Amino acid sequence: MVTGDANERDVQTHRTARNVVLVVLDTARKTSVSRETMPTLTQLAEAGTTFERAFATAPWTLPSHASLFTGTYTSEHGAHGGHTYLDENLRTLPEAFRDAGYETVGVSNNTWITDEFGFDRGFDDLRRGWQYIQSDVDMGTVVRGEDLREKLEATRDRLFEGNPLINAANVLYSEVLQPSGDDGADRTTAWIADWLHSREDDRPFFLFCNYIEPHITYDPPREFAERFLPDGWNYEAATDIRQDPRAYDCEDYDLSESAFAALHGLYRAELAYVDSQLERLRDALQSAGVWEETLLVVCGDHGENVGDHGFFGHQYNLYDTLIHVPLVVHGGAFTDGGRRTDFVQLLDLPETVLEATGVSDPDLEAQSRGRSFHPDAITETRDAVFAEYVAPQPSIERLEARFGSLPEQVYTYDRRLRAIRTDQYKYVCGDDGFECLHAISSDPAETVDLSDQNRDRVGALRERLEAHFEGVDTVEHPAEGAAPEMADSTKDRLADLGYL
Repeated sequence: MVTGDANERDVQTHRTARNVVLVVLDTARKTSVSRETMPTLTQLAEAGTTFERAFATAPWTLPSHASLFTGTYTSEHGAHGGHTYLDENLRTLPEAFRDAGYETVGVSNNTWITDEFGFDRGFDDLRRGWQYIQSDVDMGTVVRGEDLREKLEATRDRLFEGNPLINAANVLYSEVLQPSGDDGADRTTAWIADWLHSREDDRPFFLFCNYIEPHITYDPPREFAERFLPDGWNYEAATDIRQDPRAYDCEDYDLSESAFAALHGLYRAELAYVDSQLERLRDALQSAGVWEETLLVVCGDHGENVGDHGFFGHQYNLYDTLIHVPLVVHGGAFTDGGRRTDFVQLLDLPETVLEATGVSDPDLEAQSRGRSFHPDAITETRDAVFAEYVAPQPSIERLEARFGSLPEQVYTYDRRLRAIRTDQYKYVCGDDGFECLHAISSDPAETVDLSDQNRDRVGALRERLEAHFEGVDTVEHPAEGAAPEMADSTKDRLADLGYL
């Protein structure tokens, strides 16, 4: 006979997860995620909880991950285009779990989310997923060489930085062994599966994983690309399209509507490929016997403009194409949670996963601006979300150094933007006097600026936006918070991703 106390323990075990797996689908925008592109994520959503209105606090990787790890906005955590480092005075989610007795492991495939930029704090091990053997030297310039001569020159330039044997092994993996169209996901999933099956540690674990495939450059495996390319385009022609967001934004070249349709097909194919890795990850958790006691969180860190609003990539604006992201939570109290339409933000995740695991961290909770969206949370749901773009990345000076004279429009991007989005409206303003207002309920694509016609609404939203960030302005940092000098190989990889 089951006693009342035992039954209560069973209920508590079901609602409180033991482990946490946090998966970030880098550059995944909400509107491109569907049953067609991501069937595994759809299955997880149907068995767990999907959040239809989840929003990033920033439109690109560094500030968005910093918010996700600290529960703070960009102007609070200070990691942005003008200060590319997560300062040590902030408590992070991995630190909270480590100090609660968890094993903390991370695998990042985005160069920003590494120890070089302060994201290793709290991790027992934070790995570079794109490397066969872990190394501070990135041999990606060899992979990116367009012909044998460029590859040989890159090998010559980088081989003897650090350990040449490790560098050679990483080149061999990237050039010969890595699956075609893969940017580290296959290696990452395989490593996680091996780790799950070989670990003998009886502590609960916190596992973070960033898959970068949906990010520029879109080069999915052929079999995925051919499922999503529009009529009239084949794999060779689509992958031959120039993909240089900063050059496009600076009007260095142009792309037709048809070319952008092909690029969007490649982008959707990248999502489908990452979904296949998500399926492998789920299977690994199940075969390792930890699935039933694991909270799995899957989200995008920001979205992407693929010709939308005249932009390519994810810089210089706060349109929903960049800040509206997928978010699915499976396990524990989120099992069979259905579709939720309340507003949530990625900075709400720290308090949510702490509540879901029963872990308390007063320091993290004290600094956080997040609200737990756990089903048992006593906090009020949001009626608005907020986002910031503190500084252009790359800066206007870097763009001038590359392109020389810039179109006048580009100089307007040298500003800080803040946004508030409610059920009905989206208001964005800049520190240069820029402002726009969109009626989201009737104009979800944000095509018509109503700021001149609706000054009362503009005033009310501006006042609320200012109140939300009142007293918050840590854009300027003390000298001890200055970002370290990047390694040359890091600069090369970030340049390839369109950041430098």
